[in-house]
Amino acid sequence: MPYIPHTKTDIEAMLTTIGVAHLDDLFDEIPASLRCEPLEKIPVALSEIEIGKLMQQRMAKDAGNICFIGAGAYEHHIPAAVWEIATRGEFYSAYTPYQAEASQGTLQLVYEFQTMMANLTGMEVSNASLYDGASALAEAILMAIRLKKAKTKNILMPTTVHPIYRQVVKTITKNQGIKLIEIPYDSKLGTIVDLTAVSTVESAALVIPQPNFFGNLEEVDTLTNWAHERDIFVIAVVNPLSLAILSPPGDWGNQGADIVCGEGQSLGIPLSAGGPYFGFICCKKAYIRQIPGRIVGRTVDLEGKTGYTLTLQAREQHIRRSKATSNICTNQGLMVTATTIHIALMGAYGLEQTAMDCHAKTNYLVKKLTAISGIKLVFSSPFFHEVVLNLTQPVADILQQLLKHNILGGYDLTTFYPELGHSLLICVTEMRTEAEIDNYVEKLTVILTSSM
Repeated sequence: MPYIPHTKTDIEAMLTTIGVAHLDDLFDEIPASLRCEPLEKIPVALSEIEIGKLMQQRMAKDAGNICFIGAGAYEHHIPAAVWEIATRGEFYSAYTPYQAEASQGTLQLVYEFQTMMANLTGMEVSNASLYDGASALAEAILMAIRLKKAKTKNILMPTTVHPIYRQVVKTITKNQGIKLIEIPYDSKLGTIVDLTAVSTVESAALVIPQPNFFGNLEEVDTLTNWAHERDIFVIAVVNPLSLAILSPPGDWGNQGADIVCGEGQSLGIPLSAGGPYFGFICCKKAYIRQIPGRIVGRTVDLEGKTGYTLTLQAREQHIRRSKATSNICTNQGLMVTATTIHIALMGAYGLEQTAMDCHAKTNYLVKKLTAISGIKLVFSSPFFHEVVLNLTQPVADILQQLLKHNILGGYDLTTFYPELGHSLLICVTEMRTEAEIDNYVEKLTVILTSSM
């Protein structure tokens, strides 16, 4: 799709027509305190040839690197058929069904996606969809607040939730009177274990990550029952791939989670140097009118033929204004298309085998690394797919040395969790071979011993 900017002459003509002297006058209602300073670090414009060469140089830097970084973005195998189909013209250009009667193919695909996500999470309803996992969590929290009808605006937010997700949630909710009450993790287990300090705090929802940011598995049944006994909603933040082998949120505790959200990137979306991603939200049917986005339903027409329709579409452009359930919700059509194709190709067995392979290879790496002097496992909880290891030397330096061997060695936890010391979050997916894992262990051993 070409990008055709307005020329200076075009802009002047439009301003003259509406009787405005300068473009900035159109934004005079925005306070100066909210305006950005000049973006001085943005480089000068490049030609198409220059941009092409720059992108080739950037790609060359990534070529050949073996990735052991997770932290919310995962390198999984994507069958070739997924994007071969998703990028066909009828899918690639079909974005969102505003003309529902003319978009039966798009509507059916969204319906299939919603069905798959509802089955995977064990919930009754799924939307389609949100920008990413972080904004999905923010939307889930806003949804819980609406359901509580302003009785309380406290949200119990464990520090085991992805730190970037917590930052996004704070940005979106801070001006709405919503208070995020932090819940610390147990230093030995790396999970939520003690809720005594917040047991008397009236709260709208408890957020439960599964697996949590450290890769550890939370005691979801106990936490869910604890929340429901106090009339607190449960918001599950999940890695959807893990649900191929873990208990779905709909089965947590005696009543199941109330709202489920997460990041869908692990289901057929490539890393692509930082995006795009897409978020999802599922919930119990009783809360369907507060779920952001749209719900596609299946019905029959007067002739008995199957048809698909937008059953719920309470968005701001549908005259909802302040009553809209979301002002940033979108249907990430292309991502949903790819994920639907990916799940259909993999099937329940394929997803289960992928998850099992990830877990087995993570265990293999942990066994190898913890046999090295100076490396120890930080937490004792069961984990999936990711694990935290403590080193005797600064993590940033070690990662730089590993990069010289084309190894992306993991995620440095020092910034967000300084109390863990020199700790590294390592992820292993089914993409990593035994030879690659052995090479990682060998190179890390040499780095640690040469620095002693």
